[in-house]
Amino acid sequence: MNMMQNLAIYLLDDDAAFRRSVVFLLDSVGRTVVEYDSAEIFLAEHTVPPADMGCLLLDIRMPAMSGLALQQHLLARGWQSAIVFMTGHGDVEMAVQAMKAGACDFLEKPFKDQALLDAVDHAVRRTRAQRRESGRQSQVRALLERLSPREQEVARLIALGNPNKVVAHKLGISEKTVHVHRQHILEKTTAGNAAELTRLMLIADPGALD
Repeated sequence: MNMMQNLAIYLLDDDAAFRRSVVFLLDSVGRTVVEYDSAEIFLAEHTVPPADMGCLLLDIRMPAMSGLALQQHLLARGWQSAIVFMTGHGDVEMAVQAMKAGACDFLEKPFKDQALLDAVDHAVRRTRAQRRESGRQSQVRALLERLSPREQEVARLIALGNPNKVVAHKLGISEKTVHVHRQHILEKTTAGNAAELTRLMLIADPGALD
């Protein structure tokens, strides 16, 4: 199964009748739905993000742990979950807080079917983009891990725009040695030039050149 093509919607809401209506709607357009009536049960079953999770469709108010509290809990775990919040009347301020914390969207109940479908589509697209970016980042990190500790030092200075002479001076090595290191670095990372090396290093770690 290709998880990128079969991402499920994880629905959390304590209202059984409402969940049934949402499942019926999403099922009618070919979406797979996994439903829970509480955040606690969801967390008990998933210590890591489900591999097939396209987005969380999350009620902002639930007994015990609220949707907002769940969002904060997942952020603390390091999850990058695409979340669409569903809110009742008077919860807009809470929804704004959720959006500031990274939620994709919020819908005020009762909402139109198409509004829900559009919000879910947008959230799933975000998940797909995040996964593609994460995959690319992993590939680049693997390339950079091929470098020796000295080559990593040289690579960082080159990526910062330093010419060989300056790199040699900063590291206390000969310019010829820097040239050799540069060639090995470009070969191991498949970077065509210093600019491409810089781009790769920033993909692997946006703060690498700070």
